[in-house]
Amino acid sequence: MKHRTFFWFTLPTALAMLVFIALPLASVIIQSVFTPHEAVLVESENCGPFGCTKTTVIDQDVSAALRASEPLGRFVGLDIYLDRGHLAVNEVAAAWRSSTSVGNFFAKLNNLPLYRAMAFTLTYTFTVTPFMLVFGFIIAVSVNSLNRYLKGMVIFFSLLPMIVSPLIGSLVLFWMVDSRGILGSFLQWIANDPALSVKASTGLTWVMLIVYGVWHAAPFSFIVFYAGLQTLPGELMESSQVDGANRWQQTIYIVLPHLMPLVTFVTLIQLMDNFRVFEPIVGFNSEAHATSLSWFIFNDLSGETRLLSSASASSVLTILGVAILLAPVLVRTWRDFKVKG
Repeated sequence: MKHRTFFWFTLPTALAMLVFIALPLASVIIQSVFTPHEAVLVESENCGPFGCTKTTVIDQDVSAALRASEPLGRFVGLDIYLDRGHLAVNEVAAAWRSSTSVGNFFAKLNNLPLYRAMAFTLTYTFTVTPFMLVFGFIIAVSVNSLNRYLKGMVIFFSLLPMIVSPLIGSLVLFWMVDSRGILGSFLQWIANDPALSVKASTGLTWVMLIVYGVWHAAPFSFIVFYAGLQTLPGELMESSQVDGANRWQQTIYIVLPHLMPLVTFVTLIQLMDNFRVFEPIVGFNSEAHATSLSWFIFNDLSGETRLLSSASASSVLTILGVAILLAPVLVRTWRDFKVKG
């Protein structure tokens, strides 16, 4: 392809990436190192027949002048990243010095908002992703071996969790695990504890969020793996049967290597998707027991006082976390590409 043709062919995509990715990202990074100007307070004294009273008001003229001269706000550098609401460098150092064990240190970290959100986010990501891959593969192999008259119906029901909106699906499960719901009542009967409540337990809340994540994400891996199975060479399977390979050996030595590029693709997509878990936390109303990095950003942007600088710093840290998380998979993909090249 000629350079001129290649330029005009890629120009629309490059412009879209610049407008919708690069510029917003640059804006977020800039906002994270600036903070709104502090209010300029003026104290005035009013005297009357019955004495004097002092009042403190905001000097609107001076505040407006500051905003006009420095519209981005006050430059603070990395202060927002290092404060207690984010990386909490001083608090982490103090916790390390005063901890008697590693477990005690992590318990103290759990009292810091960003590390508490990070703990659930990483637990959710590294638990949901492998289970989603395994269940999706099992469903795909099972459906692929069904009679062709049953495949359509089974595929339809298998895709239902992905069709349901994440917020609606989490709300449905939320009411099912309520003490008056079918799952909540069943758990109380199993545990022989009428007072058992999933919503009141941090551990059970994490388990239900992870179960929901696997249930919602497994159909995506299933449909991708099922599509990959349709390209599996039939001659290769037949020759392996002639050589005496059983079903398990065919799966390990033929099917899995054939699907490995799709496994890498699904892993990349799901790592990014699971790392930004948000809707289940809102649906389960589980902020008291589980918060994620996405919820952390949402919390800064909600309420009467919007903490834009704090939300921007949290967003940058989340982007860095995603980059670190995806780095091993991307490196392996690049190495495979070089070997095949």
